[in-house]
Amino acid sequence: MPPIAATQDFKAFLDQAVAQDARLAAAAEVLRAIAAASIELSIVIGLGHLHSQLGASRASTNKDGDVQKELDIFADDLFVRAFRRAPVAAVVSEELHEPLVLDPAGPLAVAMDPLDGSSNIDANLSIGTIFSILPVLADAKDANSHFLQPGRTQIAAGFVIYGPQTSLVCALGDGQTQIFTLDRDVGQFYHARSCPVIVKEASEYAINASNYRHWDVPVRAFIDDCVHGADGPLKRNYNMRWTGSLVADAYRILVRGGIFLYPGDHRDGYKEGRLRLLYEANPVAFIVERAGGLATDCVHPILDIVPSAIHGRVPLVFGSPALVELMASYHSDPQFSAEHAPLFGKRGLMRL
Repeated sequence: MPPIAATQDFKAFLDQAVAQDARLAAAAEVLRAIAAASIELSIVIGLGHLHSQLGASRASTNKDGDVQKELDIFADDLFVRAFRRAPVAAVVSEELHEPLVLDPAGPLAVAMDPLDGSSNIDANLSIGTIFSILPVLADAKDANSHFLQPGRTQIAAGFVIYGPQTSLVCALGDGQTQIFTLDRDVGQFYHARSCPVIVKEASEYAINASNYRHWDVPVRAFIDDCVHGADGPLKRNYNMRWTGSLVADAYRILVRGGIFLYPGDHRDGYKEGRLRLLYEANPVAFIVERAGGLATDCVHPILDIVPSAIHGRVPLVFGSPALVELMASYHSDPQFSAEHAPLFGKRGLMRL
């Protein structure tokens, strides 16, 4: 198709980035490996049950106790094989209990969720691969140490979304977020959207509302005010969007704005949230910030958090800056605590 023929492919984009900064050569090589593996994975996902029982559960579980799907293991093996041919010292994955050392002399470490949203496989909803590329530490005591760095040290990060289109979203070095879409006929990613900018304000929020009773008061109050819409203190109607797939919600926010919330709550094992800092929150925060958005743990920037464990979890809120800042104010504004005392009943932060 003529529009694709006139568009830069992913390899050319990486070559151009390395020509401008040779220090990105190793990261570019890892991104090429991710792109190649994701194309292969996209073909398998596209075949669905024509390929195999992709959504079938295995007897094994990952580090968090989640039951692994056949496609989880297939995807993990696929990317690990790709990284063995790239300059990668070690890999951390949702499917691996401990870091896997590949090339001790490699300059980079990769943290990834090989298949985000695997519970959606059989429902034919968008799923994805999320990745974070970090520099190795010269003084690291062990493989774990390479990964216990704040997200701002990432050299590159992003995700691949397998949906109606297969798209690779990434940011490399000091560059802005870029979106490449797979032309399935030729098996190549081509530049689709240049430097998307997340709109400052929007009217959509994404949260699993079935957990309402478990949320902290500030989260409930924020969602209550969104639900009240134009009749409430925010003076604006909001729509809720929730897919149960982090990459799908992140992609939507990149192209049309909004806010995503996966807060901690009062259930056992959910106090610190459910999403993993290293290979879910950090890469998403990296691309969101490079697109002009914000990402926090409800209050603090995600990229400033120092990980304490490779599979550590964190609350995650990201999206349009005005909405993310507003969400933070529900946690930090003294007026909020006063207005939610029993004397005031169910009044929102913005009510007079």
